[in-house]
Amino acid sequence: MPATVPLSARLAHVPPTVFSEMSALAVRTGALNLGQGFPDVDGPPSVIAAAVEALEAGANQYAPGIGVPALREAVARHQQRHYGLAVDPDREVVVTTGCTEAVAAALLALVDPGDEVVVLEPYYDSYVAMLEMCGAVRRPVTLRAPHFRPDLDELRAAVGDRTRAILLNSPHNPTGTVLNRDELQVVADLATEHDVLVITDEVYEHLVFDDARSAEGHVPIATLPGMWDRTLTLSSAGKSYSFTGWKVGWATGPAPLVQAVLAAKQWLTFTSGSPLQPAVAHALDHEPDWPRALARDLQVRRDLLCEGLTAAGLVPRVPEGTYFATTDVSHLGWADGRELCLALPERAGVVAIPVQGFYDDPHEGRQLVRWAFCKEPDVIREGVRRLAAADLHP
Repeated sequence: MPATVPLSARLAHVPPTVFSEMSALAVRTGALNLGQGFPDVDGPPSVIAAAVEALEAGANQYAPGIGVPALREAVARHQQRHYGLAVDPDREVVVTTGCTEAVAAALLALVDPGDEVVVLEPYYDSYVAMLEMCGAVRRPVTLRAPHFRPDLDELRAAVGDRTRAILLNSPHNPTGTVLNRDELQVVADLATEHDVLVITDEVYEHLVFDDARSAEGHVPIATLPGMWDRTLTLSSAGKSYSFTGWKVGWATGPAPLVQAVLAAKQWLTFTSGSPLQPAVAHALDHEPDWPRALARDLQVRRDLLCEGLTAAGLVPRVPEGTYFATTDVSHLGWADGRELCLALPERAGVVAIPVQGFYDDPHEGRQLVRWAFCKEPDVIREGVRRLAAADLHP
C-alpha cells in the first residue's frame, strides 16, 4: 500500500474542513476556542433525561430510515406552531443525521453533474464539498462586508436556464445575516420564473436577536406564496437546543422532495440515532420556549463579545442571528485572516476561524475572521481580555 493514496476527482479539490484544523490547534496549544460553533453548556436536562429513558427502554436498534414517528410528528407540530405550515409527518418529514447530512442527501438526490446551483457566499464549507461531489457548478452570490446583504441584481444574474436549485442559509453562517422578506421574495420570484428548487438551511432559525426580530426576524421561504411546492427546508436540534453532538436533523417539504432526500439518506447513514430521536421529540413538544430563552442569552453574549472585540481594536459587524460575529482584520497588516488565526494561539491564547476559505474568489473575505459567542460569559471575557493584551500585528 503506498504511503499516500490519491483522492478521487470528487474530493481532490476539497480541502480539509477548517473547523477540525482550528479546533485541533486549540487543543494542541491550550488556547480558548472562540472558533468552532459549539456551546459550552448542554441543553435542557429534561431532554437528556428523555434520551436516558429511551436508552434504558430499549431504543437501541435501528430506527425506521425515515425517522421514528414521535419525532416526525413533533417536527410537523413545530412547523405548524411556529410558521403555520401544515406538514404531513408520514410523507413530508424525514429525519437526518444532523443538517449536514440533510444538505448532502438533498444535493445528491436532486442535483446532477453540470447542474448549476446558486449559493450565498461565504458558505458553510460542507456546501462546497457536496456540490463538488455532485459535479454541480456553483454560482455564488456574495454577501460583502461590512453589511453582508445580498446584491439582488447579482442574484438575478446568477439564476438562469441551467439553474437546478438555489441553496439558501438564513440565518446565515458565518455572517450572521438574516434575510428579510423582500430579499426572500426576490428568491421566490426567481425560483418561480425559472422553475428551480430552493433548498434552505435554517439550523439557526430560532437564534435571531431582538434587533432583527423587530424587522420580522426569521421568515422561512416555504411560507411565501407559491413556495411550499418547490422548497426543501432543513433544520436540526443541535443549535436550537444546544445538543450539537447529537446530530439529529430533519428535512420538511412536499412529499416528492422529502422522498428524494430519503432515497439518498438510506445509502449514507441508513438511519439516525434511535434513542436520541424520541428525546428530540420531547424537546420540540415539551421545551418549546427553550430556544427563545437561549436566543436572549446569546444576545447578551453577542454584545459582550462585540464590545470586547471593539475594545481590542477588532471592530465586528454585529450579527442579527447565529453564534458568530465577523471582523475585518486588514488594518493589522497580516497577509490574510488565516495567517492571523494561525498566529493567535501563540500571540493571544485564542483560536478563531478565517473566513477566506468560504469563498470561491480567493480575494473575497481574505481579511475576515469569525468569532463564536456561544461560550460561557467568563470564557468570552477572558478571550477578549487576552486579545486586548496581545500584540496582534505581524
